[in-house]
Amino acid sequence: MPADDTTLPLHLYSAAQVRELDARLIAAGTPGFELMQRAAHAAWRALRRHWPQAGEITVLAGSGNNAGDGYLVAEMAQKAGWRVRVLAVATPEKLGGDAAAAHAAALAAGVGVQPWDESAELRGVLVDALLGTGFQGDLRPAYAAAIEAINASALPVLALDIPSGLCADTGRVAEMAVHADLTVTFIGLKLGLFTGAAADWVGELVFDDLQADPQTVAQQACSALRLAGTALPLLAPRARSVHKGSFGHVLVIGGDHGFGGAALLSAESALRAGAGLVSLATRPEHLGASLARLPEVMCQATESTYQLPGLCQRADVLVVGPGLGQQPWGRSLLSVAAVSACPQVWDADALNLLADGQIVLPADCVLTPHPGEAARLLACSTAEVQADRPAAALALAVKYQAVVVLKGVGSLVAAPDGCLRLCDRGHPAMATAGLGDVLAGLIGALRGQGLDAFDAACLGVWLHASAGQQHGRQGRGLAASDLIPTIRQLLQEHAPCLQ
Repeated sequence: MPADDTTLPLHLYSAAQVRELDARLIAAGTPGFELMQRAAHAAWRALRRHWPQAGEITVLAGSGNNAGDGYLVAEMAQKAGWRVRVLAVATPEKLGGDAAAAHAAALAAGVGVQPWDESAELRGVLVDALLGTGFQGDLRPAYAAAIEAINASALPVLALDIPSGLCADTGRVAEMAVHADLTVTFIGLKLGLFTGAAADWVGELVFDDLQADPQTVAQQACSALRLAGTALPLLAPRARSVHKGSFGHVLVIGGDHGFGGAALLSAESALRAGAGLVSLATRPEHLGASLARLPEVMCQATESTYQLPGLCQRADVLVVGPGLGQQPWGRSLLSVAAVSACPQVWDADALNLLADGQIVLPADCVLTPHPGEAARLLACSTAEVQADRPAAALALAVKYQAVVVLKGVGSLVAAPDGCLRLCDRGHPAMATAGLGDVLAGLIGALRGQGLDAFDAACLGVWLHASAGQQHGRQGRGLAASDLIPTIRQLLQEHAPCLQ
């Protein structure tokens, strides 16, 4: 995936929306076959840039317009003097419309086309033109066998529009999908390229709009927007006369026995992200460590619920759940937080206790579940959540009437009104404990500085993922606390403290 999130458009579409956009472009005067030719030219350019010395391609073609793209790439490679052949998984005689015209053009150029069978030899760069964005269900046996052969070949692979077997709407993978080294996608970015399992299958992503008329594109509804540095919520610059009371008092509630570090991470994150005041309500046993590590945080040893209402009344934002546990102590503290009128961020065990159905979520909340917590909140399996992450995030937002951050690769921010944002930043090194605690404190601090729930969640997710991406380049061993100074730096670059 591109390291710079400004190199791709912001809009993300479903497969149906891309088909609508394609139809709009045709209705506006661009013939479908011309769009197919433009797609093939874009793919051929990308292939030559990526593998300039290859000299040979094998195109594996299916039955729809995706196959048409593949036949035209084969035609271009043939005319350029490369060794070319097409292995047709679907009978070419059944092709219709523009795909049939593309097949005819390939034959006229001298491209050899032969039926696919499992003994066929794969050579050169493999061009995946099997299944396009219309794929939704299970693979037919011939397609499954072709995909298995592609993945077993150890040859370089170019996927046209989307790797075959990957769902364009959800990022769900069927029994298997093509492992692409390079995916060239056309007209509009597909949501499924950025979430779910997609990151393991797409490889490097290249986008080409096929010279689509911007006004026609602007008329097409999309499913989501990408979070990018050029289109993020902003914190206003600070006047010189402000004081600590101007930027929110964040109260972190958590840290049961054995989990004190989670609450400390969240409090430190809130402090470094610009909250004017940060308090921590935690077990008395953690008081010494809190004072030693974070003397700036007002740490309250909290043994029972009687001590919490006064703290909640003085706070502007509550961050509830980091290290809270699910024992009576955590349950009792959560019950007090749930009746507070403050804006809140609920994470970790606050979400698990919410899923039990014994707590009512207050208004104006941000929920930050990972897929397992999301599954408990929706009373389904983690696999079901991961099979359609956008739908799961939106379902949670509607069910709880809250802004929801569904964490994971391609983190999603969903609002009850259907607004959906996706963050395509991050790094596998972020798969470590404590990252969620840092995110919860960060979102709490942004809320305290005046952002509403949705904007705070969007900016917080982007800052968090961007910091993780920076540190991930150093490899394994990332600690959650490593992110906090980098988040502070990124926030300053994005929204300077002074004008």
